[in-house]
Amino acid sequence: MARVTPYSLFTEFDINLFKAGKHYRLYEKFGSHSITVDGITGTYFSVWAPGALKVSVIGDFNFWQDTAHQLHVRWDGSGIWEGFVPGVGKGNLYKYKIYGPNNGTVTEKADPYARRCEHPPKTASVVWDDDYKWNDAAWLTKRKDHNALQAPFSVYEVHLGSWKKKVSENRALSYFELAEELVAYVKEMGFTHVEMMPVMEYPFDPSWGYQVTGYFAPTSRFGYPEEFKYLVDELHKNDIGVILDWVPSHFPEDDHGLGLFDGTHVYEHPDKRKGYHPDWKSLIFNYGRNEVRSFLISNAIFWLDHYHVDGLRVDAVASMLYLDYSRNEGEWEPNIYGENKNLEAISFLEELNKEVYASFPDVQTIAEESTAYQGVSKPVFLGGLGFGMKWMMGWMHDTLQYFAKDPIHRSYHQNNITFSMTYAFTENFMLPLSHDEVVHGKRSILGRMPGDEWQRFANLRLLYSYMFMHPGTKLMFQGDEFGQNDEWDFQKSIDWHLLQYDVHKGIQKLVKGLNRLYTSEPALYQKQFSNEGFEWIDYGDAENSVISFIRKGDCQEENVIVVCNFTPTPHEHYRIGLPVMGRISEIFNSDSEVYSGTGAYKNGLLVAEKVAWHHRECSVKIKLPPLAMVAFKYSD
Repeated sequence: MARVTPYSLFTEFDINLFKAGKHYRLYEKFGSHSITVDGITGTYFSVWAPGALKVSVIGDFNFWQDTAHQLHVRWDGSGIWEGFVPGVGKGNLYKYKIYGPNNGTVTEKADPYARRCEHPPKTASVVWDDDYKWNDAAWLTKRKDHNALQAPFSVYEVHLGSWKKKVSENRALSYFELAEELVAYVKEMGFTHVEMMPVMEYPFDPSWGYQVTGYFAPTSRFGYPEEFKYLVDELHKNDIGVILDWVPSHFPEDDHGLGLFDGTHVYEHPDKRKGYHPDWKSLIFNYGRNEVRSFLISNAIFWLDHYHVDGLRVDAVASMLYLDYSRNEGEWEPNIYGENKNLEAISFLEELNKEVYASFPDVQTIAEESTAYQGVSKPVFLGGLGFGMKWMMGWMHDTLQYFAKDPIHRSYHQNNITFSMTYAFTENFMLPLSHDEVVHGKRSILGRMPGDEWQRFANLRLLYSYMFMHPGTKLMFQGDEFGQNDEWDFQKSIDWHLLQYDVHKGIQKLVKGLNRLYTSEPALYQKQFSNEGFEWIDYGDAENSVISFIRKGDCQEENVIVVCNFTPTPHEHYRIGLPVMGRISEIFNSDSEVYSGTGAYKNGLLVAEKVAWHHRECSVKIKLPPLAMVAFKYSD
């Protein structure tokens, strides 16, 4: 059996960058790469195991024995073990057998840089390379326009394993099947982007993908890596952007994963107060270690580079920012300034965003950050973390809490529905109704709505309509768009059968209509992150639980007037102040018969009167339906 031939893909410059934490393309060097050396085909392997005494490649090509293919350690103190193994090629299974420094510790680890992994519960890495030919050049050329902060951004969040099942075969759809069915559905619904819950390989289905072991490999559950590329390609060919959930906040302790990689704390912080997450029973990356920073930033760049993705939604940012996150007194150590901020993680996030936007200026990074940390979506050079957007968790909590109340009590809680506008422009906010809001006993979004069946569906139509009219980009989880009854269950398909009922079909039509409205009315997106794009008409009518406001774009003639009635009491002659005299026409009504509403309160062409109202010189009377949103524009 051929032995390991000394060989390296690393230059001295690569090593210096790696040690400095400034190498952001490590996937081009580390891992397994099929190459030819001196006319012999085989695979080059390299792995970072700085504490190791010996590292061997074991696999199906050497009967998983560690005597045949021992890697060579570099002489430069980088901790890299490498070498060329003749005859090994695409499809071969392998792991690294690592002899550690502590009491003869021996680990068998999957390759942190593997491009493909075995289907769980199997855990080996797979030598893999593909020559996929992309067909999305047209999309990439115009992506900057689709991803711009002043463009409509409506996201459909998907868990690939449960979006739709092949019930007869008791399986999820493959990447190829998703490329046909998911793409067609998202396009029909009018969403501009798809956000996929983590697709990086993970061993444990109930983690939903948030416990990653294969950071550079799309999960094998749904097909091969090139088949995932095909799914991305098809989305792009249909003008749909792709956002991936990315998890740099923690990783699982599985034996084949990154934990105690060479018998020492390689990737995780050695201090348990910084290196162990008590909520998720997982390990936390050592953000102060240069080589770990290079690993993580290289991983982010990899998905943007090799898989053409258009954005990364970064999971659990709050847990990274604070040393005392989910910890009791005495379980954390203050930073050098005596504060609770994790300075190393903050520095890492700043560096991540700088590199992402320097290399791919037309993508977006989106922070799932639940605290009042200042400047999450402010550029790094202005003192921020550098994300493009931040989830508006406060809006989500206040809004869902408000809508859960019986309408008879809402007049006492008007502040819950108006408070978000006091801070709406402090960040570039995305309004999320995500998977986290429909699990763990929280009920589905529809399940939170009070009242009889008519009120519940009218409330849901109003909630979505209010969300789409509120400043900020939008995110909606699968099933929400047609009023899923039950909580989300990752083991089952969402309840497509509900679409046989008109009320659920009406919700679906409403969301389609809202996407069409949002993407076609510039006033709803051109200034969605600026206070110049919003103006209250009236937020003080708590007695009737009504709010009214104007959404403003670059052109005053395109402004949209929005009125929301949060009670089941209709108003035949509700007066609102207008900015100028003229005629207005109804452009959207969530109570329309098309959406299974009453259809009884339609507004034709309305002419402003010279009657002062809401501190304005002119006004108009409108028909305001029960539990509904109505939108208007000025007409010629």
